[in-house]
Amino acid sequence: MPTWQGRSSAFRSEVRACASRLRAGFEASGAVPVECPILLPAATLLDLYGEDIRGRAYVTSDALRGEQMMRPDFTVPVVQMHMDGGAEPARYTYSGEVFRRQEEDEVRANEYLQVGVEIFDGADPAAADAEVFVLVREATAGVPLRAATGDIGILMAAVDGLDTSEARKAALKRHIWRPRRFKSLLDRFSGRSAVAPTRAALLAAADPFAEVGAEIGLRSRGEVEARIEALRADAATPAISDREVALIEAILSVRETLPYALTRLRDIAVDLPSISAAVTRVAARSEALAARGVDIATLDFEAAFGRSHMEYYDGFVFGFYAEARPDLPPVASGGRYDTLTRMLGRGAGRPDGIPAVGGVVRPGLLVELEGAA
Repeated sequence: MPTWQGRSSAFRSEVRACASRLRAGFEASGAVPVECPILLPAATLLDLYGEDIRGRAYVTSDALRGEQMMRPDFTVPVVQMHMDGGAEPARYTYSGEVFRRQEEDEVRANEYLQVGVEIFDGADPAAADAEVFVLVREATAGVPLRAATGDIGILMAAVDGLDTSEARKAALKRHIWRPRRFKSLLDRFSGRSAVAPTRAALLAAADPFAEVGAEIGLRSRGEVEARIEALRADAATPAISDREVALIEAILSVRETLPYALTRLRDIAVDLPSISAAVTRVAARSEALAARGVDIATLDFEAAFGRSHMEYYDGFVFGFYAEARPDLPPVASGGRYDTLTRMLGRGAGRPDGIPAVGGVVRPGLLVELEGAA
């Protein structure tokens, strides 16, 4: 796939026209159009995602505004705008370029147009989830796409229900969006994998600072001591049981049409009651989707969906894919991000946030697929 700037002027004009149509459709549903800056304060994104975001965003700086990042998506600036004084409930739509660094796949675009819709409404979250899903489905109706859905909240609730320390739960939740790291932690916390010999020797040492050289680096001796004590406390924590690990794995293996997935999740909830409320939310969403004309009997649900690329979502997630083009990223995607509104609402004096859900469409992919049809 050529980069955005590498495409012909005719193609880019067609993509911009498609973006205008998509945005007009979201406006017709009641969404208010908004504009967002291209340069965003880097500190906000680093607080949300950690240093990992540097690998996916373009970073710049100046003497007055400090470090900034080129807009990797619209959700964060829209949430900031809303939490700074937006009325509730609210619906917004937007259109513009986003920028993503590509260091592993030179074919994937590092600049492309994105059109989206966001709903801030806590009256009926299940209905809002269904509304966004249907709006995005209708926006992409011109090409044959497979819809996939999931719910990050189920895995988060499962971790909360584990019989282990709060520190271990926090570590697992922090890496829910990094499947390999999550599995590695779960294996270590359950005793399935051995502690690295160097770490074991460090924790067993009476004085881990014996025979060390001069202090170098950014961490003080006190910070290193605190980290060693945290590791020792973790080493003394009983292992997560095989039964609980099996339940987590059972959740992650759920991949069915929505009605069958609900049946499996309800069965798992009998042995892991902490997910019961999250499963109830999935059931309510299922009813809301059906009420909006979605054939839930054929709608795919994958409990692990969204874990590798939707890191600020904490509930409902969805994506639309061109099955005939597995080389393409999702044509559209979205989900619920209630926690994000609480995090960004603190600085605006609104720490309780507001339930919110949104979705985005890539008009460039729509145009490409329509041209290939």
